[in-house]
Amino acid sequence: MGSRWDSVVIDAHDPGRLARWWAEVLDLRVTDENDEDVTIGGNGGPDLVFGRIDEPKNGKNRLHLDLRPDDQAAEVERLVNMGARHVDIGQSEVTWVVLADPEGNEFCVLRAN
Repeated sequence: MGSRWDSVVIDAHDPGRLARWWAEVLDLRVTDENDEDVTIGGNGGPDLVFGRIDEPKNGKNRLHLDLRPDDQAAEVERLVNMGARHVDIGQSEVTWVVLADPEGNEFCVLRAN
């Protein structure tokens, strides 16, 4: 038997704040919280776990989330209004938009299918 995908863990200086930001982005809810980490989920998929770290983020993420909204431009505007910011990671001319969450973690907003 193989493994099942349970969660993605994201390092955070303020796990509660970042977890709640992503919960709003993804329409999820906080399912577990303690002093060191906060878990969001509730849609039947893997959870996102935000774990407390003291070290600063250093360089581009090696793993990131891709979001596929129905309306890319409207979603980018919503996310920027929530505190995301545009980032250039050398993507050139592409069909997706690269943003960073409030702690600088990059993610992509794809076009609708």
